Amino acid sequence: MGRRRKLLERILSGRSDANIPFEQTRSLLMSLGFSEDIEGDHFIYRKEGVPGRINIQPQAAKCKPYQVRQIRKVLIDYDLRL
Repeated sequence: MGRRRKLLERILSGRSDANIPFEQTRSLLMSLGFSEDIEGDHFIYRKEGVPGRINIQPQAAKCKPYQVRQIRKVLIDYDLRL
């Protein structure tokens, strides 16, 4: 199983929101078709067909837990898969 697929499963499982690697999450979102804009330390992701945006920030090379929960909600609500 690939690294992105494992990360996607970890995010969807909700078991380790405080331990999700930031750079791998960026790569995952890009592979799901999101476009990336960087504004300071905010990384903004948008995708056609998905209203709103995903905003993540690094925290010691990890994603912030509440932002992982927001990513999970978008992935589930719009049935986004690899």
